[in-house]
Amino acid sequence: MTERSDVAAPAQPEIDPVHVSERGYPHDQQPWGAQAGDRSGRSGEPPRPPALNAGEFARWAWRQFTSMRVALILLFLLALAAIPGSIIPQSRADPLLVRDFRARNPGLSEWYDRLGLFDVFSAPWFAAIYIALLISLVGCILPRAWQHWKAARARPPRAPRRLSRMPAYRSVVVDGDPEQVLAAARAELRARRFRVGRREGSDSIDAEAGHIRETGNLVFHLSMVVVLLAVALGSLFGYRGTVLVPEGSGFANSLVQYDNLSAGPMFDPGDLPPFSLEVERFAMEFLDAGAQLGMPDNYEATVNFVRAPGAEPETRTIRVNEPLNVDGTLVHILNPGYAPAITVRSAAGDVLAEGPVPFLPQDDNFTSTGVVKVPVGTGPDLGIEGVFLPTAYIDDVGMRSIFPEPRIPELFITAYHGDLGLNDGVAQSVYRLTQDGLEQFEVDGEPFRARLGVGETVELPDDAGYVTFDGYVTWVNLQISRNSGKEIALFGAILAVVGLAASLYVRRRRVWVRATRGADGRTVVDVAGLHRSDGGNLDDEVASVTDGLRARLDDGESERKT
Repeated sequence: MTERSDVAAPAQPEIDPVHVSERGYPHDQQPWGAQAGDRSGRSGEPPRPPALNAGEFARWAWRQFTSMRVALILLFLLALAAIPGSIIPQSRADPLLVRDFRARNPGLSEWYDRLGLFDVFSAPWFAAIYIALLISLVGCILPRAWQHWKAARARPPRAPRRLSRMPAYRSVVVDGDPEQVLAAARAELRARRFRVGRREGSDSIDAEAGHIRETGNLVFHLSMVVVLLAVALGSLFGYRGTVLVPEGSGFANSLVQYDNLSAGPMFDPGDLPPFSLEVERFAMEFLDAGAQLGMPDNYEATVNFVRAPGAEPETRTIRVNEPLNVDGTLVHILNPGYAPAITVRSAAGDVLAEGPVPFLPQDDNFTSTGVVKVPVGTGPDLGIEGVFLPTAYIDDVGMRSIFPEPRIPELFITAYHGDLGLNDGVAQSVYRLTQDGLEQFEVDGEPFRARLGVGETVELPDDAGYVTFDGYVTWVNLQISRNSGKEIALFGAILAVVGLAASLYVRRRRVWVRATRGADGRTVVDVAGLHRSDGGNLDDEVASVTDGLRARLDDGESERKT
């Protein structure tokens, strides 16, 4: 190769030696960060970018907050925050367990109250994570959905110049015109659900498939938003309450009947379905052998309920995982117990109190405690504390139940007299005595105590009256709840499965078919493919497209001959 002397060399700028730095740069052309007085440039440190203004910082923070990385972190935090709700007793789900936990751990309960751990899913910190995740997901999905919409409608990319360099490639020689071959290729690719395009004057067909993979990914993330919104909808409009119903007693679905009720801010008490029910029978079965001796085997309640005043009564059976559904309101079994039937009479024989009194279990063998409050208008009030043992056992350790079924039922009581404080206007627990105005009965200087079997009666000291243990019935703690967003949450869950399946099993790929006239007058067909995602065997698909194209050409040739 020879040099051409007639080509002029590019003109060089004139540089004043006075304005040249020590490194050979003009002072006004030195690299950024290497100006005079800038030590970072001379020391070799990377130049520091200029500080962001308020608007730029806000845009940067928003991009970070709506990134998929932050959404996954928030999702992990939400799952982590939900753990205490499944470990620590929750006021909404089981207020009786919360009461027992407070009694056993008063110091720890104070901290739990401060952190909202007895009602995790209504705590401000849980709501903050929840809302942040929702905003992050929406901010992440919308831009990606718009980009995906534009990509799905865009023309497939132009065929590369050398298809033989593609990962999957086939070349065949066929008879026929190139236009005929391209028409057959278009029909074959469309039959395989490819988006097909051809540029004007081009000798190739461009095709692309698998955009539904990204669609499935977006649908999966959108379904998470749907589930979050459904949960929020249920929290706003739903309600959940508990009521303790002894066997043979009833319940009407009204606010005053609930022992505990929590509802969303948009809940309207007028929306409560006007049903009522009666627990006709409640059966408890326990394992009586093996390593799990005494563990519950089955809880079953037979109830008679009326959907609305004047409607025909219906009979249903409620089990632990089979709630009663009354027009969208669910009635679940939470936990059971025993209610000793106690009759209190005055010294003259007048009945002061009568009927079953729910006692609260204190252990797995249903050692239960409770009280009977008897206001007496003409004298001091009576207060009776009792311990019910379904299968009584007494030893040096003390009295306790050794099995949850009532095999040896006994009632241990003590009694008080004085002022129960029922007229003070201060709310009291129906399961405990407020002993400030009470004095315990004594016998020979010792606190009064009595042990009663079924049908036995004991006389109270000082001719205060009589107490009879008539027997016992079971009681069941029912949870009545309505979740307004459960159908939407189910739809979101199904949507998530569909989207996840599409994003996992659909492969995005591109296929090109080029047809050119060979020297011998026949048509050379090049078929190539390129993966846009991992997985799958693209060679087999390219081979299948090639075989399908040849079959279409052969069928067309046969039709022309006939």
